[in-house]
Amino acid sequence: MSGYDVAAVRARFAALQRGDLTFFDTPGGSQVPDSVRAAVATAMRDAAANLGGTFATSERVAQIVADARAAAGRFLNADRGAVVFGQNMTSLNFALSRALARDLKAGDEIVVTRLDHDASVSPWLEVAHDTGAVVRTAGIDEATGTLDLADLEAQLNDRTRVVAFTWAANSIGTLVDAAQVCALAHSHGALAWIDATHAAAHVPVDVEALGADVLTCSPYKFCGPHLGLAYGRPEVLEAWRPYKVRPAPDAPVGSRFETGTQPYEQLAGFTAAVDYWHEVDAAGAGHAHAMALGQRLLDGLRELDGARLIGRPTMEGRVPTFLVAFEDRDAATVADALVARGIAASASDSFYCLGLKDLYARRGALRLGVFHYTTADEIDAVLAGLTAALA
Repeated sequence: MSGYDVAAVRARFAALQRGDLTFFDTPGGSQVPDSVRAAVATAMRDAAANLGGTFATSERVAQIVADARAAAGRFLNADRGAVVFGQNMTSLNFALSRALARDLKAGDEIVVTRLDHDASVSPWLEVAHDTGAVVRTAGIDEATGTLDLADLEAQLNDRTRVVAFTWAANSIGTLVDAAQVCALAHSHGALAWIDATHAAAHVPVDVEALGADVLTCSPYKFCGPHLGLAYGRPEVLEAWRPYKVRPAPDAPVGSRFETGTQPYEQLAGFTAAVDYWHEVDAAGAGHAHAMALGQRLLDGLRELDGARLIGRPTMEGRVPTFLVAFEDRDAATVADALVARGIAASASDSFYCLGLKDLYARRGALRLGVFHYTTADEIDAVLAGLTAALA
């Protein structure tokens, strides 16, 4: 893409200089720039302490936490006091849903969708098990893998308390009109609860513009460390009683849901990842670069005999994540053939998206993810590898 220097971007990643692997498994986790790795190492060297002390290392920890909250505010366009850090997105989703569950009663309803990663479904199934609430599932157009908004709206009623949905499907790349779903939820007095784990690696996040009540994501998907990040609208978080130890602080409101000592070195890495993200314009020019390469990959996939794309057949309404099934090959065998060529890609029969499992061939499917550091030569290499594997 003219004006976007992918070589300069790649130069910031030691992992991309090794030459032993070409990474197409970014939906399962991105590579980490050197600045993030350095920030983690520095924090472990200079801030091995806990909060509350008046000595230098403790004060450095306090600054790391403050910087991370500010970075989260920038990344999400959110009140920095309304962000919550945790072990990972799944753990945060269980914790926050449990806090909400204190106020639910039998017969209350939660709506999820068939596009969702199970981290956005199982927490609500457990809540329903414990409270007698009901979980409903909004359907999809199976031909395109897109959310059926009419069916979603038909699921909503005066008993709906939460609409929990995935903004971008980690398996097939489908984008959902998150602002429209949030508006639908609010029109029925329900909370809009967004899983942005996959979307945040590809599109700008603005919780205010979306109208999100809760939004969760994971920095390891956008060049950060393994960590969970959530936003909760302050009025919502303030209304919940968190599961926490008694001496833990109650302000800012997001910190009420952060149990135990936080991984401060990971918070330092998160701040570095957000800085990197904005410096290289990964969600702007970088995403446009990835989408252009996604079109190149999509064009090549159409030429492969015995391969079938699951999901949207064009680049419209998706991120550059593709799921491919094969007529007479196990997807795992194809993945192994790519790995033998130094191409990292993975196969599965669900990718934790159980609502779409019936769309997969019995032989499973191969997932390919294009990212802002992918090159045209790498697209051509994976297409050559697929051609050879299917010959």
